[in-house]
Amino acid sequence: MSLVDFAKTDTLPKLLQRNAEENPNAAGIREKTRGVWETFSWSGYRDMVRDFALGLAAQGFKRGDKLSVVGDNRPQLYAAQLSAQALGGMAVPVYQDSIASELVYVLNHAEVSVIVAEDQEQVDKVLSLKEQLPHLRQVIFDDPRGLWAYDDAVLTSFEKVIEAGRAFGKEHPDYFAAEMAKGAAADVAMIAYTSGTTGAPKGAMLSHRNMIAGSEAFLEVNETKPGDNWLSYLPMAWVGDVAFSLGMALAGKVTVNCPESPETVQRDLRELGPHVMLAPPRIWENMLTIMQVKSSDASPLKRRVFGYFRDLAERCELKKTDGLTLTLTEKIGLAAGEFLVYGPVRDQLGLRNARWCYTGGAPLGPDSYRFFRSFGINLKQIYGATEASALIACQDDAEANPDTVGRPMPRIDVRIDDNGEVLLKGPNVFMGYFKQDEVTRDALTDGWLKTGDAGFFDKQGHLVIIDRAKDVGKLVGGSAFAPQFIENKLKFSPFIREAVAFGHEKPSVMAMIAIDMQTVGAWAEKRGLPYSSFMDLSRKAEVAGLIADEIAKANATLPDVQQVKRYLLLNKELEADDAEMTRTRKLRRKFVAEKYDAVINAFYNGATRVEVTTEITFEDGRKSSITSDIVIHDLKPAAPARKAA
Repeated sequence: MSLVDFAKTDTLPKLLQRNAEENPNAAGIREKTRGVWETFSWSGYRDMVRDFALGLAAQGFKRGDKLSVVGDNRPQLYAAQLSAQALGGMAVPVYQDSIASELVYVLNHAEVSVIVAEDQEQVDKVLSLKEQLPHLRQVIFDDPRGLWAYDDAVLTSFEKVIEAGRAFGKEHPDYFAAEMAKGAAADVAMIAYTSGTTGAPKGAMLSHRNMIAGSEAFLEVNETKPGDNWLSYLPMAWVGDVAFSLGMALAGKVTVNCPESPETVQRDLRELGPHVMLAPPRIWENMLTIMQVKSSDASPLKRRVFGYFRDLAERCELKKTDGLTLTLTEKIGLAAGEFLVYGPVRDQLGLRNARWCYTGGAPLGPDSYRFFRSFGINLKQIYGATEASALIACQDDAEANPDTVGRPMPRIDVRIDDNGEVLLKGPNVFMGYFKQDEVTRDALTDGWLKTGDAGFFDKQGHLVIIDRAKDVGKLVGGSAFAPQFIENKLKFSPFIREAVAFGHEKPSVMAMIAIDMQTVGAWAEKRGLPYSSFMDLSRKAEVAGLIADEIAKANATLPDVQQVKRYLLLNKELEADDAEMTRTRKLRRKFVAEKYDAVINAFYNGATRVEVTTEITFEDGRKSSITSDIVIHDLKPAAPARKAA
């Protein structure tokens, strides 16, 4: 039976109204401020949405208008989006760390008239761009600290809008209910801008039907209960957060919890102990790095205990994956490990109560994936796209596999075309790109969405994603080259933050490495190796040797033809501000290849050094550049590799 009665709850605000009527006192959304969790019940959450919507209406907000939110995850920012939707408007969340040019592009392209900003930092950013935003009528701030002396006609506080809404509601008691009733499943609820891996971001128009259908399908195949806790810490502009913090939370009556700040996420995660969790690979890789560093810093006895039970867990996980039965000795060992290692580690990570966790947004390396599962974390893979309301396929608890993304979710059809590209059709597929009809026609053919991903179905009917279709290539000898697969192998190392592999139409694989400043810095300090900056640290011969050893470990798990033969250490981190990464930490591969063309040429012409000039972009749009001479290192041949990775 359908989880959502579309006849009565066909929009997100109507789902909120349903929750307020059926479970008025249950926790709807929380936020942590000054160390204390403040809870809004479903009825309190609805009241905030209603009053803010009426305040917007009093100030001229109407159907079809667009409202943007910018800031960290806050109940007021989620409520603002629902308020706009209740009036027939559209939400346009933007990344809080966007530089000026990115913000101007999205806000102008979407024709945003109202911006709800979290605090003074975001207000300052928006006001500095005001002259470039002709559609902007109002800026509303949530946190008033530092803003008491600001005097700008477009600026007002969240509380003042709430007060205006209450006054407007007394004069027009039926206005909110009447406007919300006009909403329909086919209305555009949100314009979600893509990460822009291949160019300027595109505005995917997601209807209420799209978002609710995707959430409904996900809830059918994953165990959730009303009142389950969900930590909402991912960027509000990322469609993954939209799908869970709005779609799934409202459809499944899951409680959203907003951490105090990005810096306290790990502490708040441990304190909250959520029942369900989603994190992109970068978060899981950071968690793994933290555990590896803590293990290396422990006493010799603790290191031996951790290492023994870690190896045991990974061996047993591989046996279970292969369908083999564990011996009695292994079962006893796992029980002891649960008490001594696995349980305490899950507790430190804040995942002791988690029934399931998902990784999504990009592939997670199989070594990292198996590590978490071996420690008793029910980590699974999910696959989606902005244009599919974030959700396409996911794994069942009993079918978790690092090599697949599971089965398509209910009512979502997936097929592979003759070129190996993944296509899908279903009620979650978007309505098109905002103001880009030609691009929409390229993406949708007879209702089938072209994902741009290369994949296939395995014998069990599970979807396997190889890489972005445009990134999959071949080496000169004809061997397949999937750079993301190699990069994930490299990033299993705690000392490697990012890796970029090259090899398409080349004789061998080369890699640019960005070191992890924190872990490599700690490694250097233990050895009395002085350094003054990222660039200085990355140029140390000792660090080059460390990374060579880490690459050799990855090479040992790869066929010889795919092993990295040469590498260099970048003089800076790959950054979204410099357009090398998206805001969701996806590599802009084409841009990076063009930017580092001199490096690629040096790799393959046998050079031992290359001069690299890189441009650095500051938040306000100012640019600077650094030039340095970087050493290219050759790797010794690895030990005989396995036939299959």
